[in-house]
Amino acid sequence: MVKIGLIGAGKMGISHLAILGAHPGVEVVGVCDTSKMVNDFLSKYGNFNCFTDYQKMISQVKPDAVFVAVPTKFHYSIIKELLEKNIHVFAEKPFCLTVAQGEELVKMAAERKLVNQIGYHNKFVGTFREVKKIVAGGALGNIYHFVGEAYGPVVTNKKQDTWRSDPSEGGGCLLDYASHIIDLINDILSPVISSKGSLLKSVYSSNVEDAVYSLLELTSGVSGVLSVNWSDDTYRKMSTSITVIGTKGKIISDANELKVFFKDSDYPAGYSKGWNVKYITDLTEEVDFYLRGEEYSAQVDYFVKAVEGKVRNTINTFESAWYTDRAISIIKNSTK
Repeated sequence: MVKIGLIGAGKMGISHLAILGAHPGVEVVGVCDTSKMVNDFLSKYGNFNCFTDYQKMISQVKPDAVFVAVPTKFHYSIIKELLEKNIHVFAEKPFCLTVAQGEELVKMAAERKLVNQIGYHNKFVGTFREVKKIVAGGALGNIYHFVGEAYGPVVTNKKQDTWRSDPSEGGGCLLDYASHIIDLINDILSPVISSKGSLLKSVYSSNVEDAVYSLLELTSGVSGVLSVNWSDDTYRKMSTSITVIGTKGKIISDANELKVFFKDSDYPAGYSKGWNVKYITDLTEEVDFYLRGEEYSAQVDYFVKAVEGKVRNTINTFESAWYTDRAISIIKNSTK
């Protein structure tokens, strides 16, 4: 059994806790949150060993790995301390508030050979995994353009003063929302290397941007468009999609449906010339515990297996998340 602790029992922390609690290879040895009410509830109804001080938790329960689900501004200090104690780390996205912080943690994890993962769950969504597979196989020919989009109703009025409205807390559409699709672009195509120009627009917020529009160039030389708006209430929930265009075809995919067009007979098995449509139900691997989507259980299971040494630690590593942090910095700087 892998002994795992959790720091931060908010929305994502509770989600991870539910999945970890049902995982056959995991023993949840400690939960830490600053809220006494949350701890009392989890102790009483979940029978978890709860703490208000994460350092005390680590000292007492000695976990093999820790899930960090706290505001981004705390990531650097907490993750660094965990790595110094040779503890494997899963942390929520985004990775760090600065590129320099992330770079230091990437080096530390590599030097100590510790399993490290950031919670960009879209890499475990069946449709997006299939997009990566098709692109990597060369079936679209030479890629020459992409469009990455994310829209949703997160900030839809002026009276929403939460951590999302504070850039020092990791708030803002770019860090909190656009990071998801930037991470996918980096993974499916290649990392962002420059921005030819960006617009960060406030719709309802005073201190942060609510929309991000940017013309990006990747290390591969391919250019494309990033379009993200978390103040779009024409959507019921977050919708993330990517379009990839090549000389032999085109893919349009979101988390539910993948549409791909092949111009000639050079297409992968299971497809045909012309338009093809596949759905998430066709492309999703079964998980033992379903919560909000198979991808959340899949990413936790992958992390546990990596700690056990059953799989290589290559998906959503600190390094890949650092490339996303770097892209965020590039976009910010291109607006100056």
